[in-house]
Amino acid sequence: MTTSTALDLDSAARRHQALADPTRLQILETLAGGEQCVCDLTAALRTAQSRLSFHLKALREAGFLKARRSGRWVYYSIDPEGVAQTRSYLGELADRAQAGAASLCGCAPDDGCCS
Repeated sequence: MTTSTALDLDSAARRHQALADPTRLQILETLAGGEQCVCDLTAALRTAQSRLSFHLKALREAGFLKARRSGRWVYYSIDPEGVAQTRSYLGELADRAQAGAASLCGCAPDDGCCS
């Protein structure tokens, strides 16, 4: 395993760990509708601001959120690049798994046997 692969796996692990919490998934679902300030997220999720801040920080550090300060408020939005990186990792993993399954059964990659 090369160093870049190890770093990619570490990054993927951090991202997936951030997604392994129902509250964080709920935050992402809420922000899928567009940017929101912390005060709106607190009301929408019916949670304390301190608890919400903990989850927002985890999602930001994992690369899923962007933050923008305007006056005394912080506005959060989904970072499409972070989501795309996770999608790409999982897509590549699925492609390799499919190719591995095809090589095990001996079918041709395009014959539809293992797809």
